[in-house]
Amino acid sequence: MTLRCLKCKKPAITFIRYSGVHLCKKHFIEFVEQRVKKDIRKQGKTTDHTIIGIALSGGKDSTVALHLMHEIFSKRPNLTLYAITVDEGIVGYRNKSLPIAQKNCKKLGIEHHVISFEDAIGKTMDEIASLHDKLGECSYCGVFRRFCLNIKSKELGVNKLVTGHNLDDMAQSILMNFTNGDMQKLARLGPHTKIQPGLVPRLLPLRTIPEKESMLYAIVKNIEFHNAECPYSMRALRGSYREIIDNLVDSTPGTRYSILNSYESIKMMLLEQYPAIKLNICQTCGEPTSQQSCKACLLKKRIM
Repeated sequence: MTLRCLKCKKPAITFIRYSGVHLCKKHFIEFVEQRVKKDIRKQGKTTDHTIIGIALSGGKDSTVALHLMHEIFSKRPNLTLYAITVDEGIVGYRNKSLPIAQKNCKKLGIEHHVISFEDAIGKTMDEIASLHDKLGECSYCGVFRRFCLNIKSKELGVNKLVTGHNLDDMAQSILMNFTNGDMQKLARLGPHTKIQPGLVPRLLPLRTIPEKESMLYAIVKNIEFHNAECPYSMRALRGSYREIIDNLVDSTPGTRYSILNSYESIKMMLLEQYPAIKLNICQTCGEPTSQQSCKACLLKKRIM
């Protein structure tokens, strides 16, 4: 028996479990794009002369975000899009995704910029990993990636930085911070409504799109992306939270949305309870920090 699209009765390509609907290719694309456009409006007005940077790894989510930003904003002549790729220096992984990122930017006519750990930090991620520090690779990579994205964004005059975080990522981050008791970090999760001096606010167009839908969107839109997992991610704690949420979703399909919606309902209270603190200027690099030295510089001292 051929399953039919709820809207047009054409053959369906997917079943949306949390909505209980089958959708054809056309209506699935509309289903994704309408939610993305609605949530971008919710995250704040994008005015003329805004420069939007898109953090582009070449993977499915960041590449889908790149194409969606082009679809939504490219017709506005007074708005500029840049793509920013952080080259961590992971042989067999990042060097394979970079050409795909460049190819997508060329296809869309978006200016592409690359910043490397080697240039900005002084070591590649592979060199850092070879030290076998007890902190783990992801602790270094996350801090250094944010550092690189922020300095390159400011160099380009970026007003908003788009990241490819999907609904799965958001649900995992919320649960991780909640179970760790890190309410301050939970309050600071993007998208950001208040701009801290020296920091570029985040725009998260895919935060309501499940990972599987992001993948399917890329496939049906013929978007080329690098489909591989970072070799260091297997040791990341996030994987445990992914497994917990995936198990919950198996029995209750809307769990990820429930986690995000619950967070949204208390976010303003969290911001009142844990308001943004006044930031200092890092004594070493000049980046914003709550301490005397920023986290990136502290970690650099640890590995040098």
